[in-house]
Amino acid sequence: MGKTLSEIVEKLANSHKKVQLIYGFNGTGKTRLSREFKKYISKENKKINIIYYNAFTEDLFYWDNDLENNQEFKIKIHSNNFTNWIFKEQGKENEVVKHFQYYTNNKLTPNFNNDYNEITFSLDRGDEREKEYIKISKGEESVLIWSIFYSLIELIIDVLDVAEPSDRETDEFDYLEYIFIDDPVTSLDENHLIELAVNLATLIRSSESEKLKFIITTHNPLFYNVLCNELKKAKKYLMLKNEDETYELKEYNKDAPFSYHVFLLNELKKAIETDNIKKYHFNFLRNIFEKTSTFLGYDNWKELLSKFEGDAEAYWNRIINLSSHSKHSGDEISELKDLEKKVLKNLFNQTIEKYHFNIKE
Repeated sequence: MGKTLSEIVEKLANSHKKVQLIYGFNGTGKTRLSREFKKYISKENKKINIIYYNAFTEDLFYWDNDLENNQEFKIKIHSNNFTNWIFKEQGKENEVVKHFQYYTNNKLTPNFNNDYNEITFSLDRGDEREKEYIKISKGEESVLIWSIFYSLIELIIDVLDVAEPSDRETDEFDYLEYIFIDDPVTSLDENHLIELAVNLATLIRSSESEKLKFIITTHNPLFYNVLCNELKKAKKYLMLKNEDETYELKEYNKDAPFSYHVFLLNELKKAIETDNIKKYHFNFLRNIFEKTSTFLGYDNWKELLSKFEGDAEAYWNRIINLSSHSKHSGDEISELKDLEKKVLKNLFNQTIEKYHFNIKE
């Protein structure tokens, strides 16, 4: 029987585990979960007892694109205590730049103004720095924001690990209980994503504070898998959203690897057996093809379809059309035509046969 989001939140809050890891597909409600958890855990007459990183964290940063002159591209920062503390009080500008350049380009430099509420970007070319303002990509912007948040976590752990509160430079985080991280930068390439996961896990393990706990949610199987391997003692879950808008939080076997392909194939098998195939199941199928083609060394997952009986080009076009991300969550669970259901069943069966997947429950 499914649970409400409030019940999921309560379960997480009642856990005594230092770290809880949650895997869930896009659209499962992970960002909502982080916001509901914040509401639940916040208490009156106390200072900060939770900080969280999610899609709304990025809303603190916005572009001023200089639309009139199209020259001075800059990111502006909504005034907030955290960035003021990191930059103005703790002087961690260089640390943020170091983290940012590590995951992007060591020639690409964020430049902060004196009030630390505007950031421009320049590209170093030899002995000269390009004077023109650079508009960085959305992925690079996410890396920058994560770098600021990561530097904040480093500072918090340093502060809380001081044995005596009277010896601390600040009492800002004396009441802090949780750091909730929802999908940090998953736009990174696989090597950098692995490094980010390892670095985050190392930082978490370095925390000696008994009261500080971490909750991390992600839709990225690689990121989740690395964290599972690095944080052996963490409580691990799979979060699912049911058709009736309830949720399931399934405990995951900590001693087994996260068999992502098998999990998705089992979900497809259940949907086929119950005749409950939805549009998002084509996303599952595409994800399986993408990961399988990488494992087998193909340049493109389209090559897998050439092994199947039938028109590979037609299969490709249908999967691309039906697995495209929709801005409207309702479209993801919309009913499919009988022909589309038949295609998914056919592709599922051929996938099992051609690539020898074992999908025992």
